Amino acid sequence: MKPLPPTLRQKKRYVLFRIVPHEAGLDGKQMYYAVYDAISSLYGDFGAAELSMAVVLCEGNYTIVRCRRGSEKMLVTAALTMNRINGTFCALRPVATSGTIAALRRRMPDSRPPLPERQAVFSGMEYTVRQRSQEKVDLYGDGIKNQEILYFTQDDMEDI
Repeated sequence: MKPLPPTLRQKKRYVLFRIVPHEAGLDGKQMYYAVYDAISSLYGDFGAAELSMAVVLCEGNYTIVRCRRGSEKMLVTAALTMNRINGTFCALRPVATSGTIAALRRRMPDSRPPLPERQAVFSGMEYTVRQRSQEKVDLYGDGIKNQEILYFTQDDMEDI
């Protein structure tokens, strides 16, 4: 059977929710069942099927839920009626809606704490190491006039 051409496929929207309280520690399966129960209790089984909801990502304090375009408000309304997930008192607060997961991932703050600064010697010069994420490392040369900034990746850090 041939797949549907893009013009005939259903358009999808993704909604980013923040989980309150932060220490809930939920996984995607628990989140799916809780959101689906809220949708079916508010709109019935027909409304739940009309939304075609799916939990795409459940990471840290945030979750991304997919639905059909035009039904985002129904999804948000149903998610706001939830007060517990798997016996844990918690709530979902909508943050943003988008047509792509990548746009919502950019809206999620980095949950990892910043790494402390340290000193490193590279090619005989002393640098201050500032690691902003897991992949990027910046080296700032000490001095007033000829400051030098070097950019490294995690693979380059093995040599230092």
